[in-house]
Amino acid sequence: MPRRALDVTDSGPIRHFVVCGDNPLAYRLVVELRERYDGHVTAIVPPGQSVWTERISSIPMVDVVVTDRIDARAFERAHLAGADALALANQDDGGNIDAALVAQEIKPGIRIVLRMFNVSLAESMERMLDNCQVLSSAQIAAPAFVSAALDDHSTAKINVAGRTLVSIRRTRTDPGDVVLGLAVMGERGSEPETLPIDDRRADLVLADSKPPRVRIRHKSSNLKVLPIIFGPRLRAVLAGFFTIFLLGSAVLAWQNGGNIGEAMYAAVIAELSGNPESVDGVISKATLVVLTMVSIALIPAVTATLVDALVRARLQRESGGLLEPVKDHMIVVGLGDVGTRVLRSLYDQGLDIVAIEKDPEARGVQVARELGVPLIIGDASRTATLVAASVCTCRALVIASTDDVTNLETALKGRAEKPDLRVVLRLFDGEFADRVRNAFKMDISRSVSYLAAPAFAAAMLGRYVLATIPVRRRALLIAELPIGENSPIEGEPAGAVNVDHESRLLAIRTADGTQVLWRPSEGRPLRGNDRLLVVTSRHGLGRLMASTAAQTEPDATPYRLLKAWQMPHSRTELGESSEPPTVDNPPVRPTDDSSPRPA
Repeated sequence: MPRRALDVTDSGPIRHFVVCGDNPLAYRLVVELRERYDGHVTAIVPPGQSVWTERISSIPMVDVVVTDRIDARAFERAHLAGADALALANQDDGGNIDAALVAQEIKPGIRIVLRMFNVSLAESMERMLDNCQVLSSAQIAAPAFVSAALDDHSTAKINVAGRTLVSIRRTRTDPGDVVLGLAVMGERGSEPETLPIDDRRADLVLADSKPPRVRIRHKSSNLKVLPIIFGPRLRAVLAGFFTIFLLGSAVLAWQNGGNIGEAMYAAVIAELSGNPESVDGVISKATLVVLTMVSIALIPAVTATLVDALVRARLQRESGGLLEPVKDHMIVVGLGDVGTRVLRSLYDQGLDIVAIEKDPEARGVQVARELGVPLIIGDASRTATLVAASVCTCRALVIASTDDVTNLETALKGRAEKPDLRVVLRLFDGEFADRVRNAFKMDISRSVSYLAAPAFAAAMLGRYVLATIPVRRRALLIAELPIGENSPIEGEPAGAVNVDHESRLLAIRTADGTQVLWRPSEGRPLRGNDRLLVVTSRHGLGRLMASTAAQTEPDATPYRLLKAWQMPHSRTELGESSEPPTVDNPPVRPTDDSSPRPA
């Protein structure tokens, strides 16, 4: 019998969040905080009318503070002192660290969610900063790209309460290893049915991880330089040389009574040195003259062609480019944060990879060279670049750069070279992705911000999203949720967590932290300070977070009382008055030239 969600009425105060950033992740995060958790958000953005600032400004109950520097004054305008949590979502590790230190000076102990790429530095920041969680959007999203490229719906290993799990097709794992049914995938292009009523129907499951079969990667050899040296140009020159040599040898042998050895010797001396031996007969002498004239033009041509091939081979070898055509490999386009993570993950699985990046200073260029991965510096939207990467014989093309239009152009160029090419396409805009899928039959698209935003939002409320599991265009989350005191779900049976197509209880970590109950009985009562390990949809996570939240007295500060009126959003720039508007005088939203107009 289908289970219904626990009815939760949030009577607590409206939570206030501050988000710093002007990028897709910041926008998705603001949307998540508003729509899933009904919080009030203040966004701090840089000057200039970017598309992300405009999108953030258009969301109800969102204030926008424009500043060229995130400092104490900017946080004062954003009312950080009255905020519940701060998210620093810019793609600048150093700038985010500086802003986090300033925030802790203003409000010690405030919940901070920090976006960082540098893993070792991230671990240090979590230890040094109080109540801080460091996340990487690239690290969260990369497994989805890898899974789609391999076409097996498997994910990287997920560590949950000391147990290593993996999302995998049911047919590729032992029945005894299955922990939970995740989705009924159906045919390609159809919408999957997530968290079905009957686990046995699910063909995508969460299972205990087994050691992967790692294919031995072929190491590069100096012999791979030979195809570059003996390229089409040199082969054509040498073919002409040997053709004339053989014809001359045949004529001289015919004139000298069939002595082929003497004829070939005379022909090669004439062709290589230009100093023919003395021979009798008009035809023989004419043949040697022709061979001598050929040598005058041919020897410089062979020398120039050989030198040019050697120089090209050396330059290509030093740049890390592809030395010979390959097959059954992965092509990764774009070595930014996400592309670099995808590159590392594929490399760790023992797969052959060719990387393409047009910016020689990109973050992942040095990583590719350190790993010995062939790297082509060029524009992947050009057919010649894809051909140089052996696109016609590759296993999949993963396009992870940040421009939707350029990514689509690259995908179409790849499909033109190989009609059945498997393409994993990074697209931000969901509607654009739907149109691309319908028009070009490309049903494998991923949005980094869409996959990462739920984890950032949950972290701002003190919850932990342990992993994101891609299910085509959807995403399931594995989260750990503490049961707060007097929360709506406290005292309910464990089965109340299970809601069809929304959430499933994976395990319970007991209040004392000494025991993890896998597959708990549905009748076991949930106790305060228990921690729930759940698999849930984005909507289900918001419901569970509300039902597990501790019930406290509303904070009646003037700032929060104002937000409780749910007034329209406003936008302020540093230097303007930060006094909150009254109900009788609705807020106005100034334009960039500070000319006020009605909101």
